[in-house]
Amino acid sequence: MLLEVVDLHVHYGAAHAVKGVDFALDTGRTLALMGRNGAGKSTTLKAIIGLVRPSSGTIRIGGRAVQRLPPERIARLGVGYVPEERRIFQELTVQENLEVGLERRRGTGRSALERAFALFPSLAERRHRLGRELSGGEQQMLAIARALMGDPRLLLLDEPSAGLAPKVLDQLAVTLSRLCARGLALLLSEQHLGFASLLAERVCVLEKGTVVFRGSLPELIADEERLRAHLGLG
Repeated sequence: MLLEVVDLHVHYGAAHAVKGVDFALDTGRTLALMGRNGAGKSTTLKAIIGLVRPSSGTIRIGGRAVQRLPPERIARLGVGYVPEERRIFQELTVQENLEVGLERRRGTGRSALERAFALFPSLAERRHRLGRELSGGEQQMLAIARALMGDPRLLLLDEPSAGLAPKVLDQLAVTLSRLCARGLALLLSEQHLGFASLLAERVCVLEKGTVVFRGSLPELIADEERLRAHLGLG
C-alpha cells in the first residue's frame, strides 16, 4: 500500500481537528476526502505532507512511517502537494514557476518541462507570462504542474475545484485521470461532488474531524440523507 493513515489525531491547541481518521490509498488509485468547511479535510492533507504535526496516529508512505518527518523529507519520498491557495509565484513566469519545482530533480529538467507543457497545453502557450497574468484556472493548472515537476507517486490536492469554471474542471479531470492511469495516486480534499465524481473511485466523508462515511462515489450519491446531513446536498 502506498499511503496508509491509521488512527490519525490532530489538535490545534485545545481544538481536536482530526479524530481517529483511517484510510489507505494504493498506486494509481484515487480517493476524495469530502465534507463541509472545517470538517478536517485540509488538516489531514497537511498532516500527511508534514505541515502540521499529528497528536497521535501513524502515516506510512511506501511502508515507512513519516508522521515525524519534515515536509521536505516527505516530498523526497515522492509526495506532491498543492494547497488550496495555490501559492504560485506571481512575479515569475510560468516557466520560471515550473523550474522552481525542478530543484529536487537531477538531469531531467528540460524533459520534465516539456512533459508539463504537453499535459497542460495552455501553459505552454503562456510560458513567458507572469503568474499574476493567468486566469484562476491557469493558475491552478500551473500549481499542479509545478507539483508534478518532482515526479511524485502520490499527489495531494486541497480543494482543487474552488472557484473554477466547469469547462476548466472538465479539462483538469481529464488530465489528472491520465496521470492516474500511468500510476499516480491521487488524494484530494473536495467539496464539489461533481468534480470528485469525475476522479475519485472511493470517498471518505468527514464531519467535525471524524470519518462518517467510507465507500464508493455511487454509494454516496445514492444516499440522499447522508448528502444532506454531511455535504448540504440533495
